[in-house]
Amino acid sequence: MREFGLPGLFFDVMLEALGLPLPGETLIIFASGIAALGQMNIVGIAVTAFAAAVVGDNIGYLIGRRLGRPLIVHHGSRFGITHERLAAAEDLIQKRGPIVVAFARFFVLLRQLNGIAAGTAGMHWFRFLVANMIGAALWVGLWTTVGYHFGKDASILPRLWHQLSAVAMFVVPAIIIVMAVAAVLLWRRRGGSA
Repeated sequence: MREFGLPGLFFDVMLEALGLPLPGETLIIFASGIAALGQMNIVGIAVTAFAAAVVGDNIGYLIGRRLGRPLIVHHGSRFGITHERLAAAEDLIQKRGPIVVAFARFFVLLRQLNGIAAGTAGMHWFRFLVANMIGAALWVGLWTTVGYHFGKDASILPRLWHQLSAVAMFVVPAIIIVMAVAAVLLWRRRGGSA
C-alpha cells in the first residue's frame, strides 16, 4: 500500500466501483490502519476513497446508460436475465432508486454493479449522483473508522495484509484471463463482421 499510496487506493476503489472484483473495501481498511500508525494521512485516505467511489460509479452509470440496456436485451438470456426480470429491476430502481444506490455500496456484488444498473434502468443522473455520494460517504466513513480504530493494534495489520494478498493472488490472474477472453471474443466478432 505504501508503494502505491493514494493514487493506488484511488484506482483500486474506482475500478471496483466499475465492476472489477478488486478488494477496495479491504484496501481502505488497510490504508486506514497504516494511517493509525502515523504512516499515512487518514483524511487523505477518506477523501481519496470517497472520490474514487463516486467517480467509478458515475463512469459505470454512463456505461449503463449508453450500452447497458441493448447489451442486456441482446445477451441477458445467457445469464438468466429475462425481460420480466429486467423490467422488475428497472421498476425497483425507478421507485426506490436512491435507497438502493445508497445502500448497495455495502454489499459486494451490488457495489460493483450499482452504477451500471442505475444507468441501464434510466435513473435520473442527479438523483443517482446524490444517492451515490451519500452511500460513498457512509461506506468510506465506516471502513476508514474501523481501519483507523483497529489499526492502532499493529498486530492486526499483518493478518489483514495476508488476507489482501491472498485475494489478489486469485483476483489478478482472473481479471487478466477475463480481459484476454473478452479481447479475443471482441476481435473475433469484429473480424467476422468486417
